[in-house]
Amino acid sequence: MPDSAFRVLEILERAVEPVSGETICKELGVTRSAVWKQIKELRLMGYTITSSQKEGYRLTHTSNKLLPYEIKKNLHTQYIGKKMRYLEKTPSTNAVGKQICQDGDLEKLNGTVIIAEEQSGAVGRMGRAWISPGGGIWITIILKPGIPVDHVFMITMAGSIAIARAMRREFELGALIKWPNDIFIGNKKVAGLLLELAAEADTVHYCLLGIGVNVNVPLSNFTPALQKDITSISAEVGHDVDRASFLARILKEFESRYLLLEDGEYETILQEWKKLSCTLENHVQIRTLKNTFEGDAVDIDEFGALIIRKENGRLERVIAGDCYQQ
Repeated sequence: MPDSAFRVLEILERAVEPVSGETICKELGVTRSAVWKQIKELRLMGYTITSSQKEGYRLTHTSNKLLPYEIKKNLHTQYIGKKMRYLEKTPSTNAVGKQICQDGDLEKLNGTVIIAEEQSGAVGRMGRAWISPGGGIWITIILKPGIPVDHVFMITMAGSIAIARAMRREFELGALIKWPNDIFIGNKKVAGLLLELAAEADTVHYCLLGIGVNVNVPLSNFTPALQKDITSISAEVGHDVDRASFLARILKEFESRYLLLEDGEYETILQEWKKLSCTLENHVQIRTLKNTFEGDAVDIDEFGALIIRKENGRLERVIAGDCYQQ
């Protein structure tokens, strides 16, 4: 949205009564046709604005889109999300992030959040399709971490904690983390994360943290087979929720943990992750590219590997794979 549209919107938001076009013209120093143009732009972005020749313009309903303007009303971070890029639809926010990082100044891009209302070709772990219809939160956070390469995986842990904590604090939902990167409510998945990085040797050039949350996504958008295994926040609370304020909460929760990582407070993050885990202390089945086995999930180590105690008592360290709880 152009800055001029934001300025018109700000006038309408603070007004108690309808505002005449003439009043807006005088305050902004623009013509009536310019005001009308911005009103049309705002309506296209989903804002409900009534108008009458006698009284003027009145904002009756805010947009339900995940617009940066709406997010920043509730954003209380130092730098995560201070810069945003908004897209109505894109194949993948991570793909957009890669392109931006290739062409831009990574120091200036640090903390930028890319937002899409829909993704048409997003990919999750193991190359699986990441279904991203309207009504969710589909974002990528660009990061230039000052974290040793062997602890970069903990960015995903920080993101998982942030989402689970945000759900608990905003909606009193018992969200928990399933290893390695999913958020569950009960036995159904509600969110997932994917970390991609550009690195060589011991140097991490940048990271892309992809986050997907089923917020106001109707479960009917998914196949009957998927509906058995997934849920959404709106389905859990019984009504649609404010996505913009919820995303602002996620970004705040994430930044606080990310700053701990940059300060080397790895144990703090590890312990909080464990407290929110629905995987530890459960019997699980592990499927890797090489084999499948069962055992008890007893711990997660400082490098993010899941520790499984098999039936024979032997401990198995799992770095990557799928975890299914029995």
